[in-house]
Amino acid sequence: MTATDSMTPDTDGRYVVSRTVDAAPQQVFALLADPARHHETEPTDWVRGSLEEDPAPLTEVGQVFGIEMFHENAHGRYDVHNRVIAFAQDRTIAWEPGQYSPDGELGTGGWTWRYDLAPAGGAGEGTEVTLTYDWSAVPDPLREELGLPPFPRSFLEESLAALDRAVTAQ
Repeated sequence: MTATDSMTPDTDGRYVVSRTVDAAPQQVFALLADPARHHETEPTDWVRGSLEEDPAPLTEVGQVFGIEMFHENAHGRYDVHNRVIAFAQDRTIAWEPGQYSPDGELGTGGWTWRYDLAPAGGAGEGTEVTLTYDWSAVPDPLREELGLPPFPRSFLEESLAALDRAVTAQ
């Protein structure tokens, strides 16, 4: 339930924020691996919900899950399809957001979301959750066009607070 200030500077193209959550890694991971619950990790209403009525849990690298999004800067509602790029049960999950082209190819812009989980202290003392938003692979012209990062570092802190509330409310 505490936030720690383990954040990297903006100049390297990523934010890293950690927080101790009063829940086991398995509980935190279960929420993160459920696309239907991703909106619960969102401090605003940017992430709306799964594009599927009953989405399958995330279980492996390469899996794609769709999310309904909404942001004024993106002209309102839009869809994002996230490809899982790292998966270690109860430890790590990461994805790269993208959109499908008319020919069915999933194109991504180069930014990623990653959650790393570790037991905090001894048994039963919660989970240290580290959230990384990384835009370092995005080409400079696209960074400028999209205004990356699209939020301040505090957005990640608020995201972890939302995750904490969601997982401890179960």
